[in-house]
Amino acid sequence: MLRGFYTAASGMISQQRKTEMLVNNMANVNTPGFKGEQSSMRAFPELLLQRFDKQSVPTQKPLNMPFSPQIGGLNTGVYMQEAIPQFAQGDIRETELNTDFALIDGTMPINPETGRSGTIFFSVEHPNGGQRYTRNGNFTLDAAGYLTTMNGLYVLNPEGNRILLANEDFNMNRAGEIMVNDTVVGRIGVAYADNPELLIKEGEGLYRTVNGENLPNAFNAAGVEFEVRQRFLERSNVDASQTMTAMLTAYRAFEANQKVLQAYDRSMDKAVNEIGRVN
Repeated sequence: MLRGFYTAASGMISQQRKTEMLVNNMANVNTPGFKGEQSSMRAFPELLLQRFDKQSVPTQKPLNMPFSPQIGGLNTGVYMQEAIPQFAQGDIRETELNTDFALIDGTMPINPETGRSGTIFFSVEHPNGGQRYTRNGNFTLDAAGYLTTMNGLYVLNPEGNRILLANEDFNMNRAGEIMVNDTVVGRIGVAYADNPELLIKEGEGLYRTVNGENLPNAFNAAGVEFEVRQRFLERSNVDASQTMTAMLTAYRAFEANQKVLQAYDRSMDKAVNEIGRVN
C-alpha cells in the first residue's frame, strides 16, 4: 500500500510540473520570438513481482520444494524527464518600426543524428561574457546609438562586434545588410545551430551553448537559406487553444492521481484505526 502512495504522488508531481510549463507557454503567447516547450514524460522502471511459495513433491517422505510463481509487473510511477523547446517558425506580423527584425526560415539542413532541421538566431552580447542567441528581433537604439535588445543587450554583427548607427533612419535588405543612403554600413549577426535541442535556455528568450563556444555564422553555413525582414516581428509559436486543452488534460490527470492518493489514505486509516485495533 505504501508503494501506491509513491506511485500516485509521482503522478501528481509530474502533472504539476507539466502544468507549470504550459502556464509559462501561455504567459508568453504574445512574446516575440518565444518558442513553446513540450514535456517529455517517462515511467520509472517496472518491477517484476514473484510470490514466495512451496510445492509438495509426492515421495515416500514428504518433500517441500521452494516455488516462486510470477505475479506480473508493477509500475512504480512517472516523472517529467525534460521540457523540450519547439523551434518551429512563428507567424510574422508587420510593425512598421525600423528596429524590428524577423528571421524567416528557408532551407535548413537536417541533422543526421536527430533527424530534425537546424535553427537560426540573432546574436547578442551578454554582460557575463560570450554570446547569447534569441529569435526576438524587437530591438532599439540606446543613447549611444548602439543596436540593443529591449533589456539592454548589444546586438552583434557577424564578426561579433556591436552595431553602431547614427539614428533609426536606415534600411535592411533580406540578406541582413544595413544600408544608409543606399550604402552598406554593416550587417546583423545571425548564428546557426545544427542541433538547437542542445542549447540551454536562460530566460527572457535567450539561449546559450553548453560549452560556451559561439555558434557558426549562418551566412557562411552550407545549405542554410533564410531571410531577414525589417519592420516585422516573429510571433510566439505557442498555440493558445491547444495549450489550454493540454492544461485541462494535465489538471484532470493531477486530480485523478489525487483521488487515488485519497483512496489509499482512507484505506490506510481503516487498516490502522479499525483492523489493527486490539479489543
